[in-house]
Amino acid sequence: MSNITLYGSSLSLYTGRARSYLIKAGLDYREVTPVTPNYRDNIVARAGGRRGVPTIETADGEVIRDGVAIVDYFEQNSGHLYSPKTPRQKILSLLFDVIGAEGLLRPAMHYRWNFPEHNLEFLAFHFQSMVPRGPNRIEQAEKGANAMRAACAAFGAVPDTFELVETLYLELLKKLNHHFSDYPYLLGGKPCVGDFGMIAPFFGHLGRDPMPLSIMQTRAVRLFRWVERMNRPEPDVGEFETQDGQYLPSDEIPGSLIDVLKHLAIDFIPETIAASDCINDWIDQQKDLAPGTEVMRGVGIGSFEARGVRVNALAQPFRFYLLKRLQDYYTQLDKKAQVSVSDMLASCDMLDVLDIKLSRGIERHNNLEVWR
Repeated sequence: MSNITLYGSSLSLYTGRARSYLIKAGLDYREVTPVTPNYRDNIVARAGGRRGVPTIETADGEVIRDGVAIVDYFEQNSGHLYSPKTPRQKILSLLFDVIGAEGLLRPAMHYRWNFPEHNLEFLAFHFQSMVPRGPNRIEQAEKGANAMRAACAAFGAVPDTFELVETLYLELLKKLNHHFSDYPYLLGGKPCVGDFGMIAPFFGHLGRDPMPLSIMQTRAVRLFRWVERMNRPEPDVGEFETQDGQYLPSDEIPGSLIDVLKHLAIDFIPETIAASDCINDWIDQQKDLAPGTEVMRGVGIGSFEARGVRVNALAQPFRFYLLKRLQDYYTQLDKKAQVSVSDMLASCDMLDVLDIKLSRGIERHNNLEVWR
C-alpha cells in the first residue's frame, strides 16, 4: 500500500506541482480523485474545511492542503533536496515558483476556456470525473466548469486581451524552447522548486488540454520534452551531453533564462504592482480584520497595462505570500550577495519583486492561509 495519498486530478493546475515533486523525489504515492467518502467525511475537515486540490494524507495520517505546502513539507524532510544553495539560483527558483503558481494563470485559462471547439469534450469528461456518481453528475460538473470559465475572465482573459495573451504566450514558448534546448531543467541538470512551480500551468492546462498541447508539440518540442521529463521518475535527459544531475556550477544563470524572465516581466511586474495597490487599499478599509481571518482568493481587481493593452485581473493575496519568501531570503543575504542578486534581477527587469509588498502579512494555520 502507498505511503502517501494524493487527492487531485490530471486536470488540476496546482495538482501538477505536487505530483511532479512526488515523482521526482521518488516518494511512494497513489493519486485519488477527491470524490471518495473518506475525502468527503474525513479529509476536508482536516484540510481547513476546503475541498481544494491537491491535498495529501501522509502515512501517519497528517493532512496537508495546497501544492506549495506539500512541496515545503517534503523539502524540509529531505534537507531541501530541490532548493539551490547559492544566492542567484535560489532567488530565481523562488521567483519561478511565484510565476508558475500566479503569473501564468491568464494564458493557462485562456487556452483552456476560450477554444471550446477543441477542448469542450475533453473538459466535460474531466469535470464529470471530479463529481461523485449520481443522478445529477452532469449538471454538477457543468456548474463547476462554468465557475472556472468565469474565473478565466476574472484573470483578465477577455476578448479585448486575447491578442495580447496569445502573443505573449507564443513568444514565451519560443524563449523557453530555446532554454530547454541546452538545459534539461531551469537551472541545469536537476529540477528546482521553480521547476515544480512552472510545471503547474504547463502540465495541468497548457501541456494536456488539446488546443495548447497541439501548439506546444508543434512549436516548442523541447519545452514539451521538459513537461514530459517533469513527470517521469528517471532523469530522462538522453538528448543532452551533460547528464550530471547537478545545478549549474558557480551560481551560474544562463542567458537564455534571463531572456525568459525579461519576457515574463512584461506583464508580471505591472500586474504585481497593480495587485499590491488594490489589496493594500482593501486592507486599509478593513478596520476589523482580525488576525487569523482566512485570506480570500481575490479581494478586488487590479488594472494595469502591458504593451499598451489595458488588463483587469483579480488581485490575489496568495501571490504575495509566495513573493515574501523570496524577499525574506534576499534580506538575509550578505551585502555582496545582495548586490549580485539585485544586478541579476535588474538585468531581466524583475528588480521590483524585491520591494512589492502587502501592508499586512499572511501565514498558514490549520491548512489555511490567514492574515497575521
